[in-house]
Amino acid sequence: MAQTKVKTGLVDATFGSANIADDAITAAKIADDAIIAAKIANSAVTTNKIADDAIHTAKIADDAIHTAKIADTAIHSSKLASDVVSMAKVGNEFKTISALTAAATIDVSFGTTNGASVFTLTPTSNTVLNFTNVVPGINKYMIITGTGNNYTLNYTVGGGAGTFNKISGAYDDSSNMKNLLQILCVGNSEFWYSISQIDT
Repeated sequence: MAQTKVKTGLVDATFGSANIADDAITAAKIADDAIIAAKIANSAVTTNKIADDAIHTAKIADDAIHTAKIADTAIHSSKLASDVVSMAKVGNEFKTISALTAAATIDVSFGTTNGASVFTLTPTSNTVLNFTNVVPGINKYMIITGTGNNYTLNYTVGGGAGTFNKISGAYDDSSNMKNLLQILCVGNSEFWYSISQIDT
């Protein structure tokens, strides 16, 4: 049987993007894994293109999350391993010594602002220690050096009267006498304290 050649009318040509109509390639026409990372524009992946819970730990680079990206309420005590908070990480109010400036009334902070663990003082007059930023359950220690002038020592909290329960001891203003005042806050305006001197 004789064969008949049919001329199609097509010519050899390069088939490029200009030959593809807009919106002609649908998702069904794209093979699995056909689009590689190098073909995705830097600005093409936006947050609304990422499924909820799609980014897991393995996809987060080491050191990729910085302090500024952590919400203020994001870190809870349950997220801290036991024994990971070192003394270097606690506030100054738990580990420093602060010299108080002598005055008739002196503010002594239990909190972070102007706080310390141990305070020192050499009075120059009768003195009222006014405790501020008080936190129940917190102890403070004061080493008060006597001057030999019979100065007295009294206490207030937040500029007003409080309940100060003396356990033992008394302030001794003898010259160069070292007095250790130990005071524990047990309420917003209540304290227990003791005063002792070096045993000779």
